[in-house]
Amino acid sequence: MKEIEQQAGLSGDLARSRLAAEGFNELPSSRRTSLLALVSDVVREPMFLLLLACGTIYLLLGDVQEALILLGFVLLVTGITLYQERKTENALAALRDLTSPRALVIREGQQQRIPGRDVVRGDLLLLAEGDRVAADGALVGCSNLFADESLLTGESVPVRKSEWSGDSRIGTPGGDGQPFVFAGSLITRGRGVALVQRTGVHSEIGTIGKALQTVAPERSALQRETAWLVSRVAAIGVALCLLVVVAYGLLRGDWLHGFLAGLTLAMAIMPNEFPAVLTVFLALGAWRMSQQRVLTRRVPALETLGAATVLCVDKTGTLTLNQMSVHKLYAGGSDYEVGNDPTRDLPEEVHALVEFGILASQRDPFDPMEKAFHALGGRRLAGTEHLHPNWMLVRQYPLSEQLLALSHVWRSPEGDDYVIAAKGAPEAIADLCHLSAEVNAAVQAQVEAMAAAGLRVLGVARANFRPGSLPQEQHDFEFELVGLVGLADPVREQVPAAIRECYAAGVRVAMITGDHPNTAQSVARQIGLRNPERVLTGTDLAQLSDSDLGAHLSTTNIFARVAPEQKLRLVQALHANGEVVAMTGDGVNDAPALKAADIGIAMGERGTDVAREAAALVALDDDFSSIVQAIRSGRRIFENLKNAMAYILAIHLPIAGMSLVPVLLRLPLVLLPVHIAFLHLIIEPACSVVFEAEPEARDIMQRPPRHPRAALFGMRLVGLSLLQGASVLLIVLAVFLISLYRGQAEDDARALTFTTLIVANLALILSNRSWERTVLETLRAPNRALWWVIGSSLGLLAAVLYVPAVCRLFRMQQQHPVDMLIALIAGLSTIACFEMIKILTRRNASAT
Repeated sequence: MKEIEQQAGLSGDLARSRLAAEGFNELPSSRRTSLLALVSDVVREPMFLLLLACGTIYLLLGDVQEALILLGFVLLVTGITLYQERKTENALAALRDLTSPRALVIREGQQQRIPGRDVVRGDLLLLAEGDRVAADGALVGCSNLFADESLLTGESVPVRKSEWSGDSRIGTPGGDGQPFVFAGSLITRGRGVALVQRTGVHSEIGTIGKALQTVAPERSALQRETAWLVSRVAAIGVALCLLVVVAYGLLRGDWLHGFLAGLTLAMAIMPNEFPAVLTVFLALGAWRMSQQRVLTRRVPALETLGAATVLCVDKTGTLTLNQMSVHKLYAGGSDYEVGNDPTRDLPEEVHALVEFGILASQRDPFDPMEKAFHALGGRRLAGTEHLHPNWMLVRQYPLSEQLLALSHVWRSPEGDDYVIAAKGAPEAIADLCHLSAEVNAAVQAQVEAMAAAGLRVLGVARANFRPGSLPQEQHDFEFELVGLVGLADPVREQVPAAIRECYAAGVRVAMITGDHPNTAQSVARQIGLRNPERVLTGTDLAQLSDSDLGAHLSTTNIFARVAPEQKLRLVQALHANGEVVAMTGDGVNDAPALKAADIGIAMGERGTDVAREAAALVALDDDFSSIVQAIRSGRRIFENLKNAMAYILAIHLPIAGMSLVPVLLRLPLVLLPVHIAFLHLIIEPACSVVFEAEPEARDIMQRPPRHPRAALFGMRLVGLSLLQGASVLLIVLAVFLISLYRGQAEDDARALTFTTLIVANLALILSNRSWERTVLETLRAPNRALWWVIGSSLGLLAAVLYVPAVCRLFRMQQQHPVDMLIALIAGLSTIACFEMIKILTRRNASAT
């Protein structure tokens, strides 16, 4: 195995040429939506069809100019929609690439972790427990390798694998002893190196048609709520449109223009922005989070992030750097501080301890503790007889749930006896050595002292065995204790500040670790975890009833010596207490807990593929602070989405009202289809670009988590949105009626009213950027998209009012400066009520 892992593998140039010739290692279902498919979706949109219908009616009426301008708007609206759809598609495609299963391959003599889709024929694929196999291949090397092929065969029992002799062709999955692995199967035990022979549609999973289809989009609570609102508003819109057609036809005797007025109202009231905005926000929100090194595998999880009340995290690698170094050695009844000086010699008393610690580790370790053993031996024992690069590993006894220790059996070229080295939890090593009560008490006292100093403590033991049949169990060897090793894993520098941020945001942090309770408490004190004196161990959990555990959870934040399967029980107990749980995990056994948590977060660097598949989020750098940033981003996404929805609801009311009221009062029409299309040129980018780009409020992490069942369209949002919309409608309608009363011409009154509506629309955008801060306060927050929308809107309005040809198309007259001032004051006054509510609410909050 070692020699195989040191092979060169493919060159980068050859891998790229094969990728170009044979295609990506993916199945057709994972391809991106084509531009033609996006266009097809757009032309079926209600707004597109309504504009097309209005343009056709104008052609029938003989108004070619009006028809052409509407058709021009059709192209413009289509272009904007396609841009937004493509932007969303690009974001989702990038996320699919990032979150696709990763594969560890050897190329140009180096181990590289690449997207599974980039694996090509001829790659050397490194496999370990918990990995999802990326492609079909032959095992050129393996050690105790078992694979779960149930996805392909339906058989749930993992099958044993053997090494490939090189003379057999790749067969079909199923059965023990096969030298082949298949894409989609799961490595459940051992290690292996596979020579990739088939990829993509040529793999077994592609051939038999059991492709890993793209998961159908989940209908989240927000999506269901939005769909409900759209259906209700659409039903009301249809009824009002029929009313307008009938009223116009009966009151004015012109049914064709009545039908046109009905279509105009349909354009005004149709809530097509709601589902589009929801999709854009969640997709772009997921993409923004990926820039913070957190990937979103299940987009609906974004709406839950802001509601998290408990964050359960592993200690090693998340709160700490996972860069272990040997800090203290204990042997022969005395301890020794290692220090960082590589020139300092180790005393002879601890040489054997380091020697057997290395022998109980892998030759080329991945585990950080084993790396620490090798690093210490390489620095301090180089050139001594205590390092054995020429010894042969005869057998490994793996760590198990029953015995938290492992053993390696070695044989030297010169000696006849087997030498056995064991390491593991001090309790397990003490059990293997059958220590007397007196010695065991002394060892335990030393363990407690080292753990209290924040050290991870391992025991090391040795044994000899005459050649012959090796026993089946580690307990059958006559072990003697060599000593204890204390390893330090420093806390990440940014973790204490992130913990404080969580507490300020009303989010509890619970540490779940397999370490000794004293080690966990030491780290807890360093990072500022609350109640560090209270600890529950895995043994305690096993003895507590569900009700007793629930009672302990309100005051306990440290869970030590916890087995991975006990995480699931903790999640269930927290749920029973009404908490919204975010949970981190990395191993195969963590998958049930990650799936059961409201927000499962897999570790990207050390996590297995199984953990990633079960999780909703993947923290690429395993850093706790990035998880806290994800909570911040989740709150920002929900807050901005709420503001965008409030704006959409508010602006549709005056547009619909100004399309309906003139018909019922037998007044000249204010809004024609061309005006509605113009307004949508502002509404579309405002709701899906401006609000999405809005930075979070400064105090967003000083607020308590929102209730997980709190509706987006709650009574407060709907009520304030309708209040905003009604105030705009009343003022715009008043401007229109006063202008008619003063004897202004129809086109002149329309121009003044339309300008007021545009100004009010922009004012609504400014006001809804925040429901706590006033407009003047939000203007200091950067948002480039806002100024692009406002600038382009005012530029287009100027063209409509002062370019004669465009002015005629919009059936308006040029406005005098006094009229513009009236429109400006009237439009801005529409948000005065909402701004006053903000100020009064803030005063009441500060008073209490």
